[in-house]
Amino acid sequence: MAELKDIFECTRCGYCCQGETTVSLDEDDQKRMIATLGLSREEVKEMYWRVTGNVVQMKIQDGHCIFYDEGCKVHLGRPWRCAQWPLHPSMLSDENNFKTIRESCPGINQEISYADFCRILTEIMDEQPKVHC
Repeated sequence: MAELKDIFECTRCGYCCQGETTVSLDEDDQKRMIATLGLSREEVKEMYWRVTGNVVQMKIQDGHCIFYDEGCKVHLGRPWRCAQWPLHPSMLSDENNFKTIRESCPGINQEISYADFCRILTEIMDEQPKVHC
């Protein structure tokens, strides 16, 4: 049976936390983050979230996610999309996307072939649709 460590082991380098964009938080993400931070929903919303209509996202600070400070300050409560990254499903349909992400992420197995990567990621995603790295 395929295991996540066959294709990826996070080095917590923070590269994926950089930039001017962030991920949206679903209701489960919000609850997990609130519990991890040990604050009220209103406190977390005020301090850490950017809310536009019904869309809740983490704020950006100094060109990176507000939770990044030489590692994720809310790692156990991070959104599932962050936990999934860099194992994005788009890698399965675009080898160039796979190569680009592998070049920027030291946690991806640098020795694995694209075919083997796709086979293993597909197996993992079939077992666990919201795969967490």
